[in-house]
Parts: sequence; structure tokens; C-alpha cells
Amino acid sequence: METSPSRHLSVVVAAPAHVAYAYAADPERLPEWAAGLAAGVEQVDGAWYADSPMGRVRVDLAPANDLGVLDHVVTMPDGERVLNPVRVLPWGEGCEVVFTVRRRAGVDDAEFEADCAAVAADLEALRDRLERRD
Repeated sequence: METSPSRHLSVVVAAPAHVAYAYAADPERLPEWAAGLAAGVEQVDGAWYADSPMGRVRVDLAPANDLGVLDHVVTMPDGERVLNPVRVLPWGEGCEVVFTVRRRAGVDDAEFEADCAAVAADLEALRDRLERRD
């Protein structure tokens, strides 16, 4: 089995973990903070779809849970399924959101760095949204 490197990216958020989890777990809020899934989020026959820079993708979210697990599988237009591990971890009175970026087969260094930069920007946007909420 060929393995590819992963990179763990995180932000510390001045909001309780349960608040961050509830916000980030809501697919309808994705356009507010996740540029990679920024447009056209809709539910069709119980499944979530988004218009992304890669084309129309399906987004399958982890079932609601008390552990802060926000894993999601994105099915690309060509049928490739990409698992995105995400966790919301309590951190003092706030939380830390950790996203594991996995390098897909065939992705070169520049593309991987661009993927990581996009996820880092999304995490910053998530923090900004959560810290502006009352």
C-alpha cells in the first residue's frame, strides 16, 4: 500500500468546542468559511452537494457525535473519494480545530502546498466567523 504524507493544520478558536462543532458541522454554513466548497451547497435526496473549484462534488459528513469528529468524504467529479479528517478539540475555554490534509496520489509538491494553503485559509475564516458570533 502506497502512503502519502499528511499535514495537520490547526487554529485555536476563542469559542467553546461544542459551539465550534455545531457551526462547522452544519453543511449549510460551509459557504461562510470553506472556500473549497463555497458555492451552491444543497441537499438532494439526503446527500449534500457543493459547487467547488474542482466541479460539483458530493460531501458525506460524519454522523453527529459528542467527540468533535467532523470527518467528511468528498467525492470528486471523477468519482475519487477523498477522506478529510477534522477534529474540534476542547482547549481551555475555547477549542482547537485540526484538519489533516492528505496528499492524494499524483499531486505534486506545488499542488499539495496549494491545498494546505487553502485549508489554512478556510480554518482562519472559520475562526473569524466563530469569534465574531455572540
